[in-house]
Amino acid sequence: MAYAYHIDATLYARFLRRRAEADGVARIEGRIVAVEHHDNGHVAAVRLDDGRRVAGDLFIDCSGFRSLLLGEAMGVGFEDWSHWLPCDRAIAVPTERTEPVLPYTRATAHTAGWQWRIPLQHRTGNGVVYASRYMDDDAAEALLLSRLDAAPTAAPRRLSFTAGRRDAMWAGNVVAIGLSGGFLEPLESTSIHLIQQGISKLFALFPDRGFSAVERDEYNRQMADNYRSIRDFIILHYHATARDESPFWNHVRTMDVPDSLTRKIDLFRQKGRIFRYEDELFAMPSWVAVLLGQGIEPVGYDPIADALDEERLLPAIRRMRSATAAAVATLPQHGAVLARTVGLIPPAGVKAPCPPD
Repeated sequence: MAYAYHIDATLYARFLRRRAEADGVARIEGRIVAVEHHDNGHVAAVRLDDGRRVAGDLFIDCSGFRSLLLGEAMGVGFEDWSHWLPCDRAIAVPTERTEPVLPYTRATAHTAGWQWRIPLQHRTGNGVVYASRYMDDDAAEALLLSRLDAAPTAAPRRLSFTAGRRDAMWAGNVVAIGLSGGFLEPLESTSIHLIQQGISKLFALFPDRGFSAVERDEYNRQMADNYRSIRDFIILHYHATARDESPFWNHVRTMDVPDSLTRKIDLFRQKGRIFRYEDELFAMPSWVAVLLGQGIEPVGYDPIADALDEERLLPAIRRMRSATAAAVATLPQHGAVLARTVGLIPPAGVKAPCPPD
């Protein structure tokens, strides 16, 4: 069974930093104020605000939305996807942990976007995502605070972004990882996955000092495919809607969508077929859940189904359903599993200890 993790991103980042430094990575604190180039356009070094010069053969741009090296220094453009994904703002606020601890994220639509609720061991993450064209910041914050299930433990934090990706993730001797290469709104929580994809594909295509164009182009092709497939899946959540009570939902319901998504919808609507290409993140059950859940139903079926023996098939499906129900009935609650596994969840009303990284 496929699953995902709810993790505290701040603690995860600290853990990775400690591991890297323990393995010999030298951490240099400083703000980049200038970028030096070789004659061939590659980055030669960066200069910090205290005058230090950091030279290198390969530079990984993890500078966030600014894209300091890939976007600014290398001049790689940005492909804006806000026509299809108009949400460009988010407000996040943590609250006390709520009981029972649930094993899933809750996403709730509102008139100009959606709201999230993510349970963690020691707190609950909450936030609202919205399109600033259709809702202002104060209204979004008021909406978020009015829908919380527990008391806030910090002040709301406002974020802004543009959905899209750089025209290339690798240019010259610079590779963008994470937000410096692109961003897709958090409806499917794909940011860490895309970071891991960027790292693993860089390992697979790691350059020497010659920086072969064919390795660079293959990296860019694979990362572009990753971003586009996730983009289409997120667009589907919005486009396949019957909501018409607000300008936001009317826009996403009636907008033109990428040809790649149109093909997927048309194939499914015809005979229920779904094809997964290369290493797409979302598998068939995920596509089926959204397509059927949003009311897109096939008008026909795959002719191969006529070759199945209905008298054997239906009892087999019933047995599968019964086996699943029986298994679920014996499973412990999510909170009990966490308590047994990590020992960090105290009884309700008792303050949780600070978890280790």
